Amino acid sequence: MLGMAIATAALAHEPPSRPRIDAPELAKLGPLAVGVRTIEMVDHALKSERTLEVDLWYPADVAAGASAETYSGSLPAEPPAPPTRFTIPGIAVRDAKPALGRFPLVIVSHGYSNETVALSWLTENLASKGYIVAAIRHADPPITDRSKFPELLLRRPLDIAFVAGTLQRSLASKGRIDPSRVALIGYSMGGYGVLTAAGGALDPESPLVKMVPGGLLTPYARGGASSKAIRVADVKAVVAISPFGGSMQAWGVDGLQSIASPLLLIAGDRDGSVDYKTGARAYFDQATSSNRYLLTFLGAGHRIGLGPAPEEMRHRLWDQDWFEDPVWGSERIVGINLHFITAFLDRYVKDDASRAGYLDGLTPRSDDGIWPTAAGEPYGGYSPGTAGITLWRGFQRQHAEGLELLHAAPR
Repeated sequence: MLGMAIATAALAHEPPSRPRIDAPELAKLGPLAVGVRTIEMVDHALKSERTLEVDLWYPADVAAGASAETYSGSLPAEPPAPPTRFTIPGIAVRDAKPALGRFPLVIVSHGYSNETVALSWLTENLASKGYIVAAIRHADPPITDRSKFPELLLRRPLDIAFVAGTLQRSLASKGRIDPSRVALIGYSMGGYGVLTAAGGALDPESPLVKMVPGGLLTPYARGGASSKAIRVADVKAVVAISPFGGSMQAWGVDGLQSIASPLLLIAGDRDGSVDYKTGARAYFDQATSSNRYLLTFLGAGHRIGLGPAPEEMRHRLWDQDWFEDPVWGSERIVGINLHFITAFLDRYVKDDASRAGYLDGLTPRSDDGIWPTAAGEPYGGYSPGTAGITLWRGFQRQHAEGLELLHAAPR
């Protein structure tokens, strides 16, 4: 028992952007050092000032011996307890000098009442692979105060469009990004936000639009005078993890047809928070103008976006449940997500055709893949996915289980 406790503590103190040995091939960190800084932006939309903080992770020139960042944040605890504070170790160096080069821009939108630092498993990892990653601190009201829920429905796509447009201009003027190569990634409520900002046309008659008081969301819905104000230009790829919106018919039956960018949906088929059937599974069928993928963790629920629970979040079930799925191990989820998100962004944002084999032509159910054992093959080798080997490319033998990947071309 003591050995198990020590192992758990050690695992909790590993930077989550550095995946485990059993992660598929493309999950590993890239070759670049990573910097992080926090900037402040002021949005004047809706005739009212809104100050947003944005965390930027970027390829960096890191001085020898520089100390890596330890992130801190908090999440609402079970009432009446105050929010629970936590820390997460990182690999990034605070305010490190940016590396030379023009990189693609990735905008990240967290879930309802979440923290950007809880997504460091993704943001640091992508920055090490040559992306500039901007994660928006949406400053949501506490999830324990449902009276303010409608505010999120309006602010999510507005925040994403504002931050993306501003950074496309400012970072391009400094020669740091290619403004024509943008990706959007969102988890849960952030998934709703990025689908809308990527072109999903909100249905003005949907319960979601009508829930916002004063008709404030209506001008941004399909046919509204401000509908273009919540769109992000030059989106080359969209990733929506456990995306919200289906249960409230956000886009109606055909609003997602307006998304032309390639789309990767990631979800658990036992998601009790946003509903898989009316959510990610339905979106895959509805977004018919997109070259789209649906990665499903079979048996998993909603909590597949925040990575491993920090040590401080492991002492009360409510706290741990922000991070940990009851069935799937969070470290395993992180590795699989990093592998597929890397393949997807490299393929469609960087136009790296070599990544196509990690996404296309796979057997729909990972369990059905075959890789006969041959003499001399290393135990931990990655499937090449060729020459009759149907185990998903980049996965290790006996480590491609419990997943489904669907793919549909635009029509």
